[in-house]
Amino acid sequence: MGVITFTDEQTSSIPPARIFKATILDSHNLIPKLMPQAIKSIEIIQGGNFSYMKHYIDELNEKTCTYKYTLVEGDALMDKLEKISFEVKLEAAPNGGTISKMTSKYYPKGDFVLTEDEIKAGKEKALGMYKVVEAYLQENPDAYACA
Repeated sequence: MGVITFTDEQTSSIPPARIFKATILDSHNLIPKLMPQAIKSIEIIQGGNFSYMKHYIDELNEKTCTYKYTLVEGDALMDKLEKISFEVKLEAAPNGGTISKMTSKYYPKGDFVLTEDEIKAGKEKALGMYKVVEAYLQENPDAYACA
């Protein structure tokens, strides 16, 4: 089975720099605070290794709000995927908000076939976290505000 690629796009009323700071640059502090029932902690260890999964940062560019990383260990791989690569690009929307574009590439092991339901479940978890952060930023307009 070859590489499976999916793209997704979300919009938000929050400017790209604020979302980038909250969801990417400070996620290790913010996410456990907002979602303690789901994520106990995120510990950054040299190069982006987390206690519940391991991923490598391929690119992190605050100026262009671009984040590329590869998940190489963790439950999300289900012992059936070699890795999952993600590319996140946050762009300014005409209304002052954000257009979030994400491309995911799944690398199956052997002849494993990834189902649409499995991808949908992972996407829903990520979108749920994104929506929690977005709500927090809407309720706290000074949080992660650009100077």
